[in-house]
Amino acid sequence: MVAMAEITLVLGSEASCADGFRGEVRCLVIDRKARAVTHLVVEPTGRAGLARLVPLELVDATTGDIRLRCTETEFKNLGPAEETLAEFVPGYNVPVQLLPPDWKDAGGTVMDGSAPGPLRTPEKETIDIGLPGKVEERRGDHVHATDGDIGQVQALRIDPRNHQVTHVLLKEGHLWGRKEVAIPFDKVADFDDVIQLNITKQQVKDLPPADIDSHSTT
Repeated sequence: MVAMAEITLVLGSEASCADGFRGEVRCLVIDRKARAVTHLVVEPTGRAGLARLVPLELVDATTGDIRLRCTETEFKNLGPAEETLAEFVPGYNVPVQLLPPDWKDAGGTVMDGSAPGPLRTPEKETIDIGLPGKVEERRGDHVHATDGDIGQVQALRIDPRNHQVTHVLLKEGHLWGRKEVAIPFDKVADFDDVIQLNITKQQVKDLPPADIDSHSTT
């Protein structure tokens, strides 16, 4: 029986919709209990503040490229991963969400953020919208061994059958002259803004090298 190829999801990769609409993978959403990736957070190219939560069922990464099984219109209607709020908008006593037409909102009061209006230089802030029981891992999040920092996250490798994370892939600093390493996810004690391992720097050093540029492995 031939084993199914694991899939590597590289943070910062380009993601394209079925009709060519493009974006960038900003982070991966992991179910804390199941230790499985549930969504990709994809920000459309050149459109900061409009990142969407793309369910992994809509993601095809088996060929190396990340392709989304949705059109631009369907992408715009996915759940928002972030929202841009403007405060002190004339005529409103609550913060107002700034959003171009045809994009699904996060609820509450919405104003067309692409149209001219009473906003000149609004005080605005873009905030992340988290999912209960989920953790977002971003490119550059630090990985700590039991005796200190060892590098930054570049990608996660998952089992395509259940979407569970099998390895954390990272580029190390200048510690050992090696560029890349894959850490089995059972060596992860906890994960959030920092991934905490249950092994030492030396044990990480003893792991075999990884090819982060390859998006899948057997």
